[in-house]
Amino acid sequence: MKIVSWNINGIRAIAGRGFEAWLHANDADIVALQEVRSPPEAVPAPLQNPEGWHTHISAAARKGYSGVGLYARQPWRTLATSLNNEEFDVEGRVQIAHFGSLVLVNGYFPNGSGKDRDNGRVPFKLDFYRALFDLLQPYVDAHQPVVVVGDFNTAHREIDLARPRENLRTSGFLPEERKSFDDVLQRGWTDSFRHLHPETADRYTWWSQRFGVRAKNIGWRIDYALLSPAALPYLCAADIHDDVAGSDHCPISVVLDRSVIHHPVAKVLHP
Repeated sequence: MKIVSWNINGIRAIAGRGFEAWLHANDADIVALQEVRSPPEAVPAPLQNPEGWHTHISAAARKGYSGVGLYARQPWRTLATSLNNEEFDVEGRVQIAHFGSLVLVNGYFPNGSGKDRDNGRVPFKLDFYRALFDLLQPYVDAHQPVVVVGDFNTAHREIDLARPRENLRTSGFLPEERKSFDDVLQRGWTDSFRHLHPETADRYTWWSQRFGVRAKNIGWRIDYALLSPAALPYLCAADIHDDVAGSDHCPISVVLDRSVIHHPVAKVLHP
């Protein structure tokens, strides 16, 4: 089972850059999108219900902001979009879908930068991290396989960005943000790419849109696929598709053995 995650920076914008062709040509079973920035009815018609895909868009209350989307070859059993917190839910940042025993979470984690380009939203961001992984803890405790994919807006370690020293005071690499990521891993979650490629450097998923930055590969790895302990034994591959253009992010992917959807659990939980 191949799961692809991509912050597309606006579905209406990327629709004009070959996204439909990319969607149909790739071999993914599930495509999780972040920063869709569109309500379902405003998604370009060919991408609303494309042939061969089951589709769901969760939009923010604020127009042109945030939002996540899910395209899947097979239907999900249930799908939820709430963290049981109105402050988070109005921003349309999460989808929790069940495919058999597998729980797939598509998350667009907040950026810590405030409207005045300060770090004013860092507390909100860290609260979001805690709320999501607190919500998922019962699945972990029940030994149900869970995969969380998305734009986490945090580079975890120095190896995960090109210029760590210059960004020690920049949201996305602040000590408290990196500690929050550590806290998640200490709960038993695994960064799939780093698990399989522990020392691989210069592999990034986001680049500033300033001229020449991506060509020089001055980037950040801020998009992840995290696996719960029950999901980890099914991990086959994890990759970064930095050759794919169209957004300031590139897609990432994780491949699991298909038997993950039949993982035995005493009781399959639902959101």
